[in-house]
Amino acid sequence: MRQAWTGAQIRAAEQPHLDAGEGDALMRRAAHGLSGAALALLDARRRPRYGARVVALAGSGNNGGDALWAAALLARRGLGPAAVLVADRAHEAGLAALRAAGGDVVRLADEGSSSADAARRLLEDADVVIDGILGTGGSGGLREPAAGLAAHLEDLRRDGSVVVLACDIPSGVDADTGEAGDAHITADATATFGGAKAGHLAGAGETASGTLTVVPIGIEDGLPAPTIRRLQARDLRALWPSPSRSAHKYSRGVLGVIAGSAQYPGAALLTTAAAAAAGVGMVRYLGPAAVGEAINLRTPDAVCSEQQPGDVHVQAWLAGPGTNDDEGQLDRVRAALAAAVEDGTPAVVDAGGMSVLPPTGAAHLVLTPHAGELARLLSDRQGNGDPVQRADVEARPLHHVRLAASLTGCTVLLKGATTLVAGPDGAVFSQADATPWLSTAGSGDVLAGILGAVLAGVAEHPEAAERLGVGGDTRWAAAAAVAAAVHGRAGRVAAHDPAGTGAGGPLHATAVIDATAAAIRAVLAA
Repeated sequence: MRQAWTGAQIRAAEQPHLDAGEGDALMRRAAHGLSGAALALLDARRRPRYGARVVALAGSGNNGGDALWAAALLARRGLGPAAVLVADRAHEAGLAALRAAGGDVVRLADEGSSSADAARRLLEDADVVIDGILGTGGSGGLREPAAGLAAHLEDLRRDGSVVVLACDIPSGVDADTGEAGDAHITADATATFGGAKAGHLAGAGETASGTLTVVPIGIEDGLPAPTIRRLQARDLRALWPSPSRSAHKYSRGVLGVIAGSAQYPGAALLTTAAAAAAGVGMVRYLGPAAVGEAINLRTPDAVCSEQQPGDVHVQAWLAGPGTNDDEGQLDRVRAALAAAVEDGTPAVVDAGGMSVLPPTGAAHLVLTPHAGELARLLSDRQGNGDPVQRADVEARPLHHVRLAASLTGCTVLLKGATTLVAGPDGAVFSQADATPWLSTAGSGDVLAGILGAVLAGVAEHPEAAERLGVGGDTRWAAAAAVAAAVHGRAGRVAAHDPAGTGAGGPLHATAVIDATAAAIRAVLAA
């Protein structure tokens, strides 16, 4: 499991070492890790080490010192070091080490165009640039003259003439939230120290950080509980509700589905088929007879009826997709959710279901909005006459998903390139398993079906989450993260995009359903 902390949490873990006079040792460890990451980045791009030019962009803080020390260390490996100082002062020992290694130095803080031109020329001649302008305490975007230099560096990075390595966090990105200013550094890779920062796993920070490497520096034992978690292959295998030898369909979980309508049956077909593909013990569909008949053509093992939620027994509910225009279906959703709050049955609440959400929620209700739906939900719940816009959510996703969990009392899964899950207990998970090809109609319905299957299994077997340290109410957020990860991996299989980079080609939602079993098999074999 990858874990991430706020900048303040990392600094608090460093403080006892600083008080003990170990500050120089921490910086040397960080610089060694940073220099190793720079060499690895050159190797990955098949660029020769010897004779390569490395330029440190150094601010006034410790990150600037780390970058200067790293450039000096790289000189010992045959690289040519240089530095651009973007503040009116620099880390003295790091700067002295760089100069002792024969490094050229340009002070961008000097007035006039000559220093800016000299800095641009250094970047144009560089093979690798180490960004140490701002650290984890920085907030807001870069200001001039650093902003202009960052824009020039991005042009060089995009055309492939230079690779960029961020020191701890890309400058201009908030280490706690991943929010990025208008002017910020986008890195090919980031080397961070002691532990990942929350901003590496959320918002624009995920993209800006590139490939993330965590460098141990000796503070790790002093870190508190993480702010954000990311499930990895081993965690997914441990949390997936696999059947025992004595399992039967009821012990594997029955999922009640209230989705679709006579006018919009597609959501019902996709959610039920996805839940079945994810291995739930039984799918029990409640809705119009014509929709049930269509479901059985695709998923003959689904049990379909026009019953009401109080007439059936299930281990989890999936309520809302495609129901907006059907009052009968919305009445079923209301009844199922009201009962779920009272009796503890977990529920996926998607699309139209969020319009009839009970006023008091619970952690075992998992809402699955996209950015626009979350903006509407927050506008309704805040009731202060200041509507939240989709763009607000997209700019500050971590803030808004946490706010939604707090206002509703529910677990909230915010869909996106990086999916964020927040629980009302403060737990946050971040998953980035998908391919860009998943951004297609019906993809969210497939996710809802997979999540419904996971919730039904988790409800019957909570012990796996307890063993992994994500028990109690946090298990519902963990279950949502599991579903998001499997959905993303199924999308990769369907798109023939194994790395999730946008390679491969287009897919449609039913192809993701067809790939779900293969994705689960890969998870269980990890």
